[in-house]
Amino acid sequence: MNEKVLIVEDNSQNMKLLEMLLRPRGYHLLKAADGEEALEVATRERPDLIVMDIQLPKLSGLEVTKKLRQMPAFSRTPIIALTAYAMKGDREKFIRAGCNAYLSKPVNTRELLRVLGEMLSPRQRNNH
Repeated sequence: MNEKVLIVEDNSQNMKLLEMLLRPRGYHLLKAADGEEALEVATRERPDLIVMDIQLPKLSGLEVTKKLRQMPAFSRTPIIALTAYAMKGDREKFIRAGCNAYLSKPVNTRELLRVLGEMLSPRQRNNH
């Protein structure tokens, strides 16, 4: 497998949960704790997929997503938005900003793995 997954999460408990969920499945994990670090790590490492918390210090997950989508290298990188603030209309807002999927916190681990698998499998077929 070895796909690179960037986890952008400022809460250390949530970061640990995501690491414990994804690492045993063979993903190469990259981590960022705020929006600025997310941009730096993403542009340097070119992840195959990004799990993006929306409420972040410095730059919000939506701002980071919009900036990444302006770069040709990230025009097709799957981005999964994670947020504890699930309000009516949020899903549409996140999709408009460039996210491919949206999951609310607390994270349903089965759902996250399903969405992650769906988003990475077409890329695998396209890259070979």
